[in-house]
Amino acid sequence: MGIGDALITRDGYKEVAITTLTFGAGGIACAWAALSISPWFWIGAVPLLVAWMFVLSFFRDPPRTIPADPGLMVSPADGKITEIARLDDGWPGIDEPVLKISIFLSVFNVHVNRAPCDGRVLSTQYERGEFLDVRHPESGMRNERNSITIDPDADYGPIIVRQIAGLIARRIVCHVDTGSQLHRGERFGMIKFGSRTDLIVPASSGLEPAVKLNDIVKGGATILMRPGFATKSEG
Repeated sequence: MGIGDALITRDGYKEVAITTLTFGAGGIACAWAALSISPWFWIGAVPLLVAWMFVLSFFRDPPRTIPADPGLMVSPADGKITEIARLDDGWPGIDEPVLKISIFLSVFNVHVNRAPCDGRVLSTQYERGEFLDVRHPESGMRNERNSITIDPDADYGPIIVRQIAGLIARRIVCHVDTGSQLHRGERFGMIKFGSRTDLIVPASSGLEPAVKLNDIVKGGATILMRPGFATKSEG
């Protein structure tokens, strides 16, 4: 199973509690009235129960089986691969060409972020910004975002995980800071409602993408990068 298995992420306890006491309780009451008094109460029950179930689904945190082979980078998020690119100009904090993989998270995906590898957090950098749709080509540089630089236990040089807020997302959650030790697949935060997560590694690391564009990946379970030639594999 995964690291610290849970059903609902701790970052959603407040939202889940509020919606359970309002939408959930109201929907159940209306459903009881529809069955006991009049079918017309379904008009109120259905939207309330749907809204409640959506919130429960958004904050779900299913267990994951974490790949154990050495040298792998697992996906830091659930979603669809929207970009795989080599950037010869490098990246802030990585003074050489890099490989970048971007993952789009819809509102229906699990939004918990997980560490791609074992390593120590060198720094975190939160930057305020706009809330463009994360599929916009400039969203990575203009949107609100948080960059986590990690020194992997494997000798790959620093890597960066970026949490990028989207059109709907309005809050980035990150529980790690400089000096934190992470384990592959470990939960470290989330982005609330529709977002993007990037993984950026030095091109000299020898890591190659193990996924292709439009692949659906699972945080902590899907192998995103591996040493050598690219082959797709999911946990």
